[in-house]
Amino acid sequence: MTGKYNKILRIIFALLFSLTIISCSDEKEEFTDDTTTDNSSTGGDNTTTKLSAPTGLSTVGSAGQVILNWTTLSGASNYTVFWDNSTGVSSSSNVITSVSNDNYTHSSLDNGTTYYYKVAGVNSYGTGTLSSEVSASTPLPAPANLSATAGYKQIALAWDNVSGASSYTVYWDNATGVSTSSSAITDVSDDNYTHTGLTGGATYYYKVAAVNSSGTGTLSTEANATAGSSQLMGGSMQGKELNLTTKVTTFAGTRSGNGGSAGDTNNDNGSLAKFWKPREMTTDGTNLYVAESTGHKIRQVVISTTAVSKLAGKYGGGVADGAYNVGSFFYPNGVTTDGTNVYVAMGSIRKIVISTKVTSTLISGLADVLGITTDGTNLYITDKGDHIVEKVVISSLQRSTIAGTGSSGSNDNATGTSASFNQPRGIITDGTNLYVADYANHKIRKIVISTGAVSTLAGSGTAGSADNTDGALATFNNPAGITTDGTNLYVTEYTGRKIRKIVISSGVVTTIAGSGSQGSLDRNTGTSATFRGPWGITTDGTYLYVAESSHLIRRIE
Repeated sequence: MTGKYNKILRIIFALLFSLTIISCSDEKEEFTDDTTTDNSSTGGDNTTTKLSAPTGLSTVGSAGQVILNWTTLSGASNYTVFWDNSTGVSSSSNVITSVSNDNYTHSSLDNGTTYYYKVAGVNSYGTGTLSSEVSASTPLPAPANLSATAGYKQIALAWDNVSGASSYTVYWDNATGVSTSSSAITDVSDDNYTHTGLTGGATYYYKVAAVNSSGTGTLSTEANATAGSSQLMGGSMQGKELNLTTKVTTFAGTRSGNGGSAGDTNNDNGSLAKFWKPREMTTDGTNLYVAESTGHKIRQVVISTTAVSKLAGKYGGGVADGAYNVGSFFYPNGVTTDGTNVYVAMGSIRKIVISTKVTSTLISGLADVLGITTDGTNLYITDKGDHIVEKVVISSLQRSTIAGTGSSGSNDNATGTSASFNQPRGIITDGTNLYVADYANHKIRKIVISTGAVSTLAGSGTAGSADNTDGALATFNNPAGITTDGTNLYVTEYTGRKIRKIVISSGVVTTIAGSGSQGSLDRNTGTSATFRGPWGITTDGTYLYVAESSHLIRRIE
């Protein structure tokens, strides 16, 4: 019985011993797993453990690439770079393996894009813990072919479109060396921009950068231009006050021409050309265009050479439309230009395309139109017989009376159609106002285009040629032609045989040329020179040009 009992005890003890062995084995396996997941950040070269995350990860973005740098990780045999186009990089993101150094240049990237990165060390155990996330943007490329074109107190910029750009920033300065610290014009939506409100005669420098959600891209090469100080308006160059010595010379025409075929001669030498009663003149800054009344032509004079040629019309006159040798005029008086076309006033309004010399009729059946000017959108004409000033919309040819009752008088009025004129002739505009030579009233009148309001700028209403610091006390003797440099008006006195100057802001009236005696004498001092029936007048921004009844074009320097 005892032996049997001992046998049972031995079996129980064997079973207990086996269970103890199994339990110890499980505990040993669990301890081994914990040891394997320990990192080796404390140093050493235990390649059987998982590496910790690399530290010091930084990025620098440039055109088409991102440069990554991080701190060398002890125990790492190489590195893996994980990346994506959005935040939240993980081990399932794009991967770059077997990076041997603690830096990497990620190239062939899209410009104007933000990239996100994490890095992990690698050893025989495998890929370690991922680093913290960093990002960098590749800038948009520099806009190519930046150009700068000067205009009147403005500069027009243009450049090639940059793919991916949502807008552009224009950087500018008054000196070369434009940078991102220069003055900036932001949120430019197109691949062009006109910088306005500039100082005429000043040079401006520019660079442009494309912009998108990733930021501002690379700056373009630098371009520059000098803002123009004069603009073409109403057939005269305006914006820069003339600096005249008042010297008077004969610019074109010969005194021997007294009408007929003898007064109808072109010549490359302006002093040998002949005119037949030139009336109004206009300019585009390069050429003069002269309405030759009795010669029935529009003549062109190249300012730089004085060469005289025919723009349109033919000897004997007519009213035909057509090409250079077909189009004809009958006693043309008024003339103006917008730089592309020349507009002629007679018993109709005619247009000559400068480049083709083709003539067409815009409006016919007019009465006694003598003066014409344009702001590029509208024509403004003076009707001597009806004593009114009219507006013609060029695009539609719609006509309307802007000032004048239709009867002679000299009344000013805030409502243009309640004011009155007496045989208005020359007219000029600065884009905001009209200035009219009110011939028989011996006055210079001002019309505000937007309201039609009419006022007297200078002239007492009594015939004479007296200067005065008070424009209302000065006198004129049949003012006929008028032009402006934007600061002053210049007026021809047909009967007074003088050229007068009026300061627009103050109304001060002075005489700059003409003694009052009849003749065509050139002189170094303007008031010693003589004129014979001066009519048309214009300026190229440097000099004044006067058409007179002695068949000459005179210049005041």
